[in-house]
Amino acid sequence: MRNIFLITLLFAVNTALFSQNNISGIIRNAETSEPVFSANIYFPQLEKGTMTNTEGEFSISNLPQGNYKMVVSSIGFASFTQEISIPSGEIEISLKPSAIEMEEVIVSTPFHQLQSENVMKVERESVSELNRKGAVTLSDGISQIAGVDNLSTGAGIGKPVIRGLSSNRVLVYTQGVRLENQQYGDEHGLGVNSKGIGSVEVIKGPASLLYGSDAIGGVLYLNPEKYAPANSTGAAVESDYFSNSLGYQASLMAKTSTEKLKFLVRGSQAYHSDYKSGDDVRITNTRFNERDLKAGIGFQHNKYKGDLRYNFNRSEIGIPEEIGIQSTEKEPLLPYQNIDNHVLSLDNKLYFAKSSLDLKVGYQFNNRKEFEEHNEEGHDEGHEEGEEVSGEEPEPALEMHLETLNYNFKYNLPKIGNFETIAGVQGMYQTNKNFGEELLIPDAETVDFGVFATTHYHLENWDFQGGLRFDNRSLNSNSYLTEEGSTVESIDRNFNSFNGAIGAKYQYDQKFIARLNLASGFRAPNLSELTSDGEHHGANRYEKGNSQLKNEQNFQVDLALELRTPHFETFINAFNNSVNDYIFISPTGETIDSSPVFQYVQENANLYGGEIGIHIHPHPLDWLHLESSFETVTGKLTSGSYLPLIPANSLTNTFRVELEEGKTFSGKYAFIRLKNVFDQNNPGMFETRTGGYGLLGAGFGTSINFGDSVLELGINGNNLLDKAYISHLSRLKPDNIHNIGRNFMISASWKI
Repeated sequence: MRNIFLITLLFAVNTALFSQNNISGIIRNAETSEPVFSANIYFPQLEKGTMTNTEGEFSISNLPQGNYKMVVSSIGFASFTQEISIPSGEIEISLKPSAIEMEEVIVSTPFHQLQSENVMKVERESVSELNRKGAVTLSDGISQIAGVDNLSTGAGIGKPVIRGLSSNRVLVYTQGVRLENQQYGDEHGLGVNSKGIGSVEVIKGPASLLYGSDAIGGVLYLNPEKYAPANSTGAAVESDYFSNSLGYQASLMAKTSTEKLKFLVRGSQAYHSDYKSGDDVRITNTRFNERDLKAGIGFQHNKYKGDLRYNFNRSEIGIPEEIGIQSTEKEPLLPYQNIDNHVLSLDNKLYFAKSSLDLKVGYQFNNRKEFEEHNEEGHDEGHEEGEEVSGEEPEPALEMHLETLNYNFKYNLPKIGNFETIAGVQGMYQTNKNFGEELLIPDAETVDFGVFATTHYHLENWDFQGGLRFDNRSLNSNSYLTEEGSTVESIDRNFNSFNGAIGAKYQYDQKFIARLNLASGFRAPNLSELTSDGEHHGANRYEKGNSQLKNEQNFQVDLALELRTPHFETFINAFNNSVNDYIFISPTGETIDSSPVFQYVQENANLYGGEIGIHIHPHPLDWLHLESSFETVTGKLTSGSYLPLIPANSLTNTFRVELEEGKTFSGKYAFIRLKNVFDQNNPGMFETRTGGYGLLGAGFGTSINFGDSVLELGINGNNLLDKAYISHLSRLKPDNIHNIGRNFMISASWKI
């Protein structure tokens, strides 16, 4: 009897688990009742969707039973959202025509909503749009987002700066896991190739509630490119040429999907010579090369969805020190970095009738080598500074292996009335090991654990969201000997922090949106700040860590106002960010081997500012766009000194034309942009004033349709007037080395 009962129960569960639930319908124009072709139908919670055919019809199969939000979007129409009960009969939806640009679902926030529905304001840009504007690298591209800048060492090394905070104060997420690649270092770039990245999202402000330590300044979230739609195959050949650095970039992609299985693979490579500044001088050893492989396997069937992704990136990046050899070679000179980065991630989702489980795990291996002109034991014998390296690779002076295991477990609780709630745990296990002659940081082990809960409450015009979180970081390091023979003692520290966030959004008639968010965040001090004891050659100073440093703890108030009409949009964002125990480096008055000694210390700080913008697309000239945005940030210590590496105020004006219609030629665009960067008259400690400048850019492009394939062509130019200028966020500024001069980017992409 018991066996019969178990067999019956197993059969019932199996039937529920693998029963087929489909949904189909038609999308029409609300004004003409004509079908809408190529409209996107997407279920954010299920991460599954499709597109309408020429008759406006769509069908999606293998859906789990339950209530899920459906998002319908199409160019030229206002996005539409509605909760759908699955299984469901055939549905019919009418979209209202609108000149407002199509909204996308935001992935970096917990409830996966449209931007207009989010309580927290999140900036989003597709990488294709950033490339249209002539971005040389991904780090260069994100600096075009309001409130985001780029801390650079030449063209090949760039780090995101969000409202004046960077390095370990900004988290980068890729493939759904936090990217760990020794990001504390000034001479460490982002380490991610833009090819194979679909879009970027930027959370501006503390996001420790969702992401734990190091998200004190914000989060840069990189969304990988999507798989092919069900039962389809696609491929692409892409190439770019950069006139300034005589650089080129090529990428090959293939993907295919059945109803349940999805496959994707992409290989890319890029080679750049030294860039030329506006005064017609090539900046020695700013050359860089990159090879990148991305692959993915996805599976989705009714109650389960899995996504396995892998990314290998190898970068060879020259470290510029002074202007010397004028060359267009692409092999790096000494000193240079050779970096291998592996990212393996698995995203698992289980769907139940009224709830779901989400488990992400990730493994990363970062192998960072640095080659210099003077290595012991004669490893680099015969090589001088500025000499081209060829043949067998010399022994590295510095080699660090960073291994990281991440996990992120979230449970989406059953919806209770208007409440949606998520609870979860996150963690990280990380080891750092040294194999070179030099040590920047000691061998160490880091263990993170965090537990959190967040809830969202929805009313007709109001939305509220809040949450709490507790984190613990355990950090253990080995002792080591410095070059001077002194011993840096081992560290065994624990850092704890409670954090929370609360926000409210008011929306009136799809036109006016007001958001107010209050959030706290924290950052545990990194190994460099705790244990440094040696010469920093790039900064010409001797740096000492401070093993007694405490958490940085911040609190930010963020107000965002947005007005949207069919032909006019404007926004105002204002923030105030108070940081207790801000960590910075300060002179001690001592010298070691004639180098001034600096030590890491702490003091309270405050950052404030915001962004304001306007976008006009007048009727009936909906294809015409006039955009203007202004951004400002000020950072000061309580003692009155200004913080270093704060971007100067800037004003960007863009005039662009976009014409989507056309049987053969579609997606036509052209733009002209002027970015004015004002004087930075409030330099931080050890900085000098930086003069302002204006950069003129322009570009145009189109898509040519050949039946089932599309050829996309574009030409974009930056710094068209070949201005000789220095950015305040350039690490080459102390050497009076100018940023990149006039640069044309010619792009071609064949998609089938």
